[in-house]
Amino acid sequence: MDDPLRSDREPVRPTLKTIASLTGLAVATVSRALKDAPDIAEETKRRVREVAERVGYRPNRAGVRLRTGKTNVIALVRSTEDDVMNHTSQMINAIATALRGTSYHMILMPFFPSEDPMTPIRYIVETGSADGIIINQTTPDDPRVRYMHDRNVPFATHGRTDMGIAHPYFDFDNEVFARLMVRALAGRGRKRLLLVAPPAHQSYALHMRQGFLSEAAARGVTVEIAAEVTSDSPPALVEAFALRSFQGPARPDGVILGSATSSMAMVTGGESCGLVLGRDFDVATKDSVHFLRRFRSEMLVVHEDVTHAGDFLARAVMAEIEHRGERPVAQMLVVPDRIEGP
Repeated sequence: MDDPLRSDREPVRPTLKTIASLTGLAVATVSRALKDAPDIAEETKRRVREVAERVGYRPNRAGVRLRTGKTNVIALVRSTEDDVMNHTSQMINAIATALRGTSYHMILMPFFPSEDPMTPIRYIVETGSADGIIINQTTPDDPRVRYMHDRNVPFATHGRTDMGIAHPYFDFDNEVFARLMVRALAGRGRKRLLLVAPPAHQSYALHMRQGFLSEAAARGVTVEIAAEVTSDSPPALVEAFALRSFQGPARPDGVILGSATSSMAMVTGGESCGLVLGRDFDVATKDSVHFLRRFRSEMLVVHEDVTHAGDFLARAVMAEIEHRGERPVAQMLVVPDRIEGP
């Protein structure tokens, strides 16, 4: 016989009826409010969500899936090649914040650089593990995008494609970024510019190269694109490359890079050769955490808002899940226009 005084019993799980009782609303109204139904008043939604959070309500996912076929899960698929400047953590935090108070939750699906990027996508789709997917590191003809599009899977991408497929995306205009930096370096009298670009197969690397080459041609400066390393290469490799470059007969006096970590490695390499940043060479790059100019105030920096990207992508995927075909596809291209520097 159960002892009514025992304290190790499982607590009673709050349900929609619990919230309905506490708010005085019908169960159906509570359910629709938690699903952000457009015909429910915002004040009612707010009250229902506050009560749901206070009592610790969590939908029974197994039951939800049986009733609706939905998981209420959005999957973020990212490579384990993480930037030490915390791009991934910023993205995760932004997506989680955007999903807070909705019926959706996020899972992180990592994959290794040596792994086929299609592997986690196939797994999610074939097992029905998520209602929507967010990916990054897009390529112009991205097989992941084609696969999800052909199977009518809601998704959004951090980066654009060039496939004739209209899909949700958020992107930073890396062509304009490169043009801005070439102009700034040329304006500082730099004549030999080096670009350490992202991996060549990725869309944003192509955009960055296009902007770099076309603007450099217009400015009449000598250019080189690094072949041995990319802005995603380990810092030690970038620093070794910097040592070779700055000690060569035609050393660059201006370097544009696609990541914060590679930029710090390039600065360290140049200084190891006895060069002075801002006098003998300049480094121009992107930063998402407002750190690089604390590292070296002489650096030329354009801010890239990864938090904005994560928030936009989360909302874009939710819109695809809930209103696909009813609204225009959510797309945003952020065009940089300001350089921070000395």
